[in-house]
Amino acid sequence: MKYGIVAFPSKELQDLANGYRKRYDPHYSLIPPHLTVKGVFDADEKEVEEVAKAVKEITKKHGPFELAVPKVSTFAPITNAIYFKATLNDELENLHKDLNYDFFGSKPEYQFVPHITIAQKLSSGEHDDIIGQLKMIGVNHSEMIDRLHLVYQLEDGSWTVYETFRLEGSN
Repeated sequence: MKYGIVAFPSKELQDLANGYRKRYDPHYSLIPPHLTVKGVFDADEKEVEEVAKAVKEITKKHGPFELAVPKVSTFAPITNAIYFKATLNDELENLHKDLNYDFFGSKPEYQFVPHITIAQKLSSGEHDDIIGQLKMIGVNHSEMIDRLHLVYQLEDGSWTVYETFRLEGSN
């Protein structure tokens, strides 16, 4: 099965993101708006128990972190995805490192850019039409994230929570 580790933002930020995702993200119905801390990896039923134990140990070391979202950005020209850019702070960076290096699955393919996707799989024309508008509207949000979620993919392509972990450390 496919698994990942994410942080779900508050309902307020999810509602804001979903306002765009309904129109511009074909994955809208598959998973709520989220910040991916560990991308997709494969594990069987026995391995996922080991993964859950390892995540529990990591979340005991790490405390809650600030999710600051100061702007809208894009991954263009690499991909026509648009996202709420999150500020990479020490707590989030250290958490990401612990969940991606010497951990289950392979190391990340790309540099960690914390974000919440609001649009993807756009044509170049669609991307160019809406990126300017979204940047002008902007976003300025901040909140504390105090838990992570180990999620898995169902047969229909949607994702659901396998287990939730509180960030218990003191940073």
